[in-house]
Amino acid sequence: MSDKPLVAITMGDAAGIGAEVTAKALQDPWVYEKCRPFVVGSVAAMDDALRLINATGGTRLAHDVDEVRGEHGTIDVLDLENLDFNALEYGKISPVAGQASVEWILRAGELAASGQVQAIATAPINKEACALAGHEDIGHMEIFQSQTGSKNVATMLMARQLRTVHLTTHRSLRIACDYVTKENVLAKIALTDETFKQWGFETPRIGVSALNPHSSDGGLLGDEEAKQITPAVEEARAMGIDATGPVPADTVFVQAIDGKYDAVIAMYHDQGHIPIKVFDWARSVSVNLGLPFIRTSVDHGTAFDIAGKGIADATSMLESIRVAVSIASDNRLPPV
Repeated sequence: MSDKPLVAITMGDAAGIGAEVTAKALQDPWVYEKCRPFVVGSVAAMDDALRLINATGGTRLAHDVDEVRGEHGTIDVLDLENLDFNALEYGKISPVAGQASVEWILRAGELAASGQVQAIATAPINKEACALAGHEDIGHMEIFQSQTGSKNVATMLMARQLRTVHLTTHRSLRIACDYVTKENVLAKIALTDETFKQWGFETPRIGVSALNPHSSDGGLLGDEEAKQITPAVEEARAMGIDATGPVPADTVFVQAIDGKYDAVIAMYHDQGHIPIKVFDWARSVSVNLGLPFIRTSVDHGTAFDIAGKGIADATSMLESIRVAVSIASDNRLPPV
């Protein structure tokens, strides 16, 4: 039995670029040197992806993880036989594709929760397609959270030395502001501190972003800083956590890039996503905190506008595999 971690890669929405970026990433021999990857998805979709990128290798059907060989040149695919790929059209929203993508996620979650695989890396799903298929959970993290019953979870985006942990992700901005409470902010600070210590950071330095412009300018532009965020930071510090804030959002991310913080707590989706993608979109990946297994992901969507054209950039998928392997093998984030 190989000591290399077994990594499940969920294929994402078959009408998007998930199969393509997965196929491209798995052309890199480095992946097979460091882990045993396999795809949870459709053999037919992966075969077409290999055709799109003019790859010389092929696919191999695995009925169970015990059949995964993890040999460069052949992509092992755990096919649940839940999708007629030939009935789909690239770039078109399909509830059938949405349903299949969720079933692949759930299967990977089962394998990870039972310890049969050491990490999961996910290709993008289409949230509208999943909703049309009747699924209320609107993201990978939410699906895994429901599946595992995990209470305190968070999405962290990372691009080299910039790492942002989000208080909320898939919420409208109006609703997201209601989540900025002392209890919620403190929970995310504590989760970040705990996780980073597990990854070898002796005393994680955590910057906490303000919600309002200029950190509210002493209450002129809102009171969330004074009433919610500052008390959370003060309590975290009383717990021995190296937390700083609230720091204005137009400052805290630059400070993190310059090395002042190991992670930043962002108050809502775009506040954390925009600096990451401006800094290094190609290499940015998502990592979940608080789940009982390792899950990383590409930091982009299904890109229906270029699906089926063979031109998608696989850098984020390759990076998500690299991060998953580093955590699974060494319990460390990879070097920046």
